[in-house]
Amino acid sequence: MTRLFKKNPFVANHLLKKMDKLNTKTEKEVITTWSRASTIIPTMVGHTIRIHTGKVHLVIHILDRMVGHKLGEFAPTLNFQGHEKSDNRSRR
Repeated sequence: MTRLFKKNPFVANHLLKKMDKLNTKTEKEVITTWSRASTIIPTMVGHTIRIHTGKVHLVIHILDRMVGHKLGEFAPTLNFQGHEKSDNRSRR
């Protein structure tokens, strides 16, 4: 189910405050967040964000093509290692 149009897109409050603070400064800084459900908005473009995957923080550089997507879409939580060589269940 999607979010209503009359509501604004969800962005964590602490993330908005950090973005506003960085936009007023001239120096770039990496922002660390655990909020994977936050939506990428146009003020985030050009910044670097570290997104938590449950184990580590992945560094993601925000591009203009990412606007409207969620932060969690760019930080996968599962890494598929492949099937076992001795697994014969798939060959029935």
